[in-house]
Amino acid sequence: MPKDQLLTRRRALLAGAAAVGAAGTAGALAVGSGDGPAPAAAPAPGPAARRPLEPSAYRLQPLTGYGAPREALRRPPVRSEPILRMSGRGRVMMLTFDDGPDPRYTPDILDTLAEYDVRATFFVCGEMADHNRDLLSRMADEGHVVGNHTWSHPLLTRLTRRRIRSEMERTSEVVERAYGEPPRWFRAPYGAWNRAAFQLGAELGMEPLAWTVDTLDWTTPGTGTIVERVEDGAAPGVVVLSHDAGGDRSQTVRALRRYLPELLDSGYHLTVPRRRLV
Repeated sequence: MPKDQLLTRRRALLAGAAAVGAAGTAGALAVGSGDGPAPAAAPAPGPAARRPLEPSAYRLQPLTGYGAPREALRRPPVRSEPILRMSGRGRVMMLTFDDGPDPRYTPDILDTLAEYDVRATFFVCGEMADHNRDLLSRMADEGHVVGNHTWSHPLLTRLTRRRIRSEMERTSEVVERAYGEPPRWFRAPYGAWNRAAFQLGAELGMEPLAWTVDTLDWTTPGTGTIVERVEDGAAPGVVVLSHDAGGDRSQTVRALRRYLPELLDSGYHLTVPRRRLV
């Protein structure tokens, strides 16, 4: 089935909820692990036998996702510098993309990641995300992590605390509506961090994540150069920085198609950051 015919997780959820609501007075919602279909609902009682409806469990839960409820995350500390590398064992790396989503380049990047069953982290700008919420929904459906990269990509070291908070909060709100949950990771534009950014990010429940290998793809150095920078910098724990918006990113798209299978063939596992639970 073509991709444009697939329902996103959010659309499927809404469609399912509508169907459940329509059948709410005729029978109960059954969830189980059996192989057979749920038994048919008994006929609705006549007017004389009608009793007041009791609240159903599904009606008392917010329509924000499916499956088990999200577990609470540990409140992040206020750091004095961003996280640069991944912890863990083995040949594990992480790919990150900043400044999007951009409908010209982000879909091609998502297609390549899907082809190799790889997850990545996208640090989105709120003003881009607000106009491309369908791409955030797709990222959620395909298991990618979405982080906060401010609303308009300003230099935070020149802003007041109030303005920094606004840049972060507006972006987190858009991400939560389109992605299904608020961002848990934050990246300062230009890598320009200050005390206020660390404090406000922690208050909003986000950890600061920087990078280890910068492809400098925003300078359009050529597809081959981007590939070389990723492969030369590859090592356990490395976080790679690329961009899926902010200019012509066709070189980034082509480079990913080349270096991703080569990293996998070399035994690297490409993954996303994880947060500790309370």
